[in-house]
Amino acid sequence: MGYREEEASRVGGGVEGEVAWRVSRIMKTRVAQISCGTEYSGIQWLLNEIADQVGIELVYPEMELSEVEDACKVMGLRAESPSLNMMMARAISMLRDPTIKGALLLTCFRCSEGTIVKDVIRRFLHERTDIPVIAYSNVEKPKEIEIYSRLEALKTLITRKALLMRERQEGITMGIDSGSSTTKVVVMKENEIEGKAWIPTTDPIKSADEAIEIALKDAALNEGDIEAIGVTGHGRELVGGHVKADLNLEEVSVVAKGAALLTGRHKGEASVIDIGGMNNKLILMRDGIANSFSLGGICGGSSGRFLEVASHRLDVDISDLGQLALRSKERYELQSYCMVFGIQSLVVALASGIKKEDVAAAACRSVAEQVYETQIQEMEMRPPVIFVGGVSLVEGVQREFERLLGTEVIVPENSQYAGAIGIATLVSGI
Repeated sequence: MGYREEEASRVGGGVEGEVAWRVSRIMKTRVAQISCGTEYSGIQWLLNEIADQVGIELVYPEMELSEVEDACKVMGLRAESPSLNMMMARAISMLRDPTIKGALLLTCFRCSEGTIVKDVIRRFLHERTDIPVIAYSNVEKPKEIEIYSRLEALKTLITRKALLMRERQEGITMGIDSGSSTTKVVVMKENEIEGKAWIPTTDPIKSADEAIEIALKDAALNEGDIEAIGVTGHGRELVGGHVKADLNLEEVSVVAKGAALLTGRHKGEASVIDIGGMNNKLILMRDGIANSFSLGGICGGSSGRFLEVASHRLDVDISDLGQLALRSKERYELQSYCMVFGIQSLVVALASGIKKEDVAAAACRSVAEQVYETQIQEMEMRPPVIFVGGVSLVEGVQREFERLLGTEVIVPENSQYAGAIGIATLVSGI
């Protein structure tokens, strides 16, 4: 199945999803590509192709060279690169086109000045508009799935805003989050969790079936009692087709909604950190809806998988790793953020007599610091900061984020079910 065929199921299940997908193909969503000249980098064809697949038309805001000087003054920044200064001018000119519904900020991953300019433009747009904005650092050989996941999430935030405004669950619905490491299922009834399950993901379909059975038993309900099913997560394509899901959405919008529901944060601004088994999400949201995000996961050293391996080496259950880290008295640093070399450093530390609790704290610190350096520093964090996903239950990681951010990091009850709760709520609105 190709991307075009997959999108039919991603928008939603059944006739409603097919119709919505076909409409999106006819009436493409206009998104401004604000870049420093990356249209000449050799990957523009890939960006255009993937944008076309998700129903997005990338446009380049028109501007005059005479506007560049004024743009630098308005932004309060003058870059060394003329291309970056033109990028700021394009961002300002974009505001004159009401047909533009989103923005893609794009610079080279090697350019530190480009990172600064992207952040300045992001803040500028957030202060003056409510359109969603995403940023991407161009690499010479980008992974199609990385670009696809970002543009797909952007399309959802633009075209399904009415659905994403939902603030409570109604009826009896099921939410399935088929993650790379764990499968989560919740059964909800009138905005309350009636049943839930959280098990390791082996085969996505088999794990989903097992989790569904557990959650239904926990809720004392039968499969026939469920009025609608929503699916999200890494394995949502397989699982969504298997369970005949009524709604199938990408993780960014769903996790943001779940975090808002768990904390009652439906008004104002907030930030969400979600560290998954294989990748990470940093989401900025306004009024309970994501309006900017960053996706990570190039290195497994910043993922939940790293902590699982660390727990195995420390001979403790992953659920006890956080408490072990909190008992640390001596600061120890792993010698690498890399998944492989970080574990090697951990093994050497234990062999050298470093206490388990100090090594556990080092592992938690390593994950938090890598997420901070590769993602958080490129985003403007808006308190409150909400931490969800399985890793949020590792108290040592929560503590390290609080140290790095200098603010309280909220871990709500049932934080590991944020995705499942989000999709169970959203599916009740279709």
